[in-house]
Amino acid sequence: MLRVEKIDVFYGEFQAILEVSFQVDVGELVTIIGPNGAGKSTILKALIGLQSCRNGRISFEEQDITHMRTHQRARLGITLVPEGRRLFPDLTVEQNLLIGGYRRADAGGMEKDVEHVYDLFPILRERRLQVGKTLSGGEQQMLAIGRALMASPRLILMDEVSLGLMPKYVEEVFNTIETLHREGVTILLVEQNARKALAVADRGYVLETGRILLEDEAQQLAADPRVKKAYLGG
Repeated sequence: MLRVEKIDVFYGEFQAILEVSFQVDVGELVTIIGPNGAGKSTILKALIGLQSCRNGRISFEEQDITHMRTHQRARLGITLVPEGRRLFPDLTVEQNLLIGGYRRADAGGMEKDVEHVYDLFPILRERRLQVGKTLSGGEQQMLAIGRALMASPRLILMDEVSLGLMPKYVEEVFNTIETLHREGVTILLVEQNARKALAVADRGYVLETGRILLEDEAQQLAADPRVKKAYLGG
C-alpha cells in the first residue's frame, strides 16, 4: 500500500531524514520506534505532505504522491492522528467527529461510523455533547483516533498516541489499536513506547538520528539485544 524510497527531508539546511526507505502492506500494523528527536514525526509529516522531501519517492497504492498536497493525499485515503491530538477545543465531541468526515457525502455511512467510534470508545458516547477542551488527555486521544476513523481511511498514520497519557489510558488506546488492526485497518504507528508498539505491531523499524538502523518482524525486534538495551530496559 505504502512504499517509501530513500527520502531525504530537511529543515532549512539541517537534514532530519537521511535516505529512509520502508513499506507498509495492506492490513499491516507497522511501527517506527526510536528516541525523541530521531525524526519519527518528521517522517509522518513527509507522508501526509506537511513537510517536503528533497530527494526520494513516496508511493501510495502504486501512485507517486511525493509532490502531492496534503488535501490530495487525504482524498486518497491517508489520514493522520497527530501528536498532541489537535482537536477543535470549542466544538463538541460529536462535532469533532463529524468534521473528521467532512469530505464524505454518505450521510448513512457517517452515522454508522459515528456509532462505530462510540462502540470503540463508550466514554465518548457519554461525553458526546461536551466540548473537546473539557475532556481528559486520554479522552482527547480517543477522540483524535475517532476523528481519523471518520474519514473512512485506507491508511492511518498515528503519531505518539501514548504521549503524556496515564497508564490506564495508554492501555485502552493500545487495545483499540489492536481492535482496529483485527478489523483490517492499515496502520503506521510512530511511538516512543517501544514495548507497547512492538507488542501490537506486525513489523517494525528502528530510527535513530534520521536513519533506519534495524528492521524486522516485531517479535524479532523485541527480542533483539540492541533493542532490549536501548528501548525495553533489558
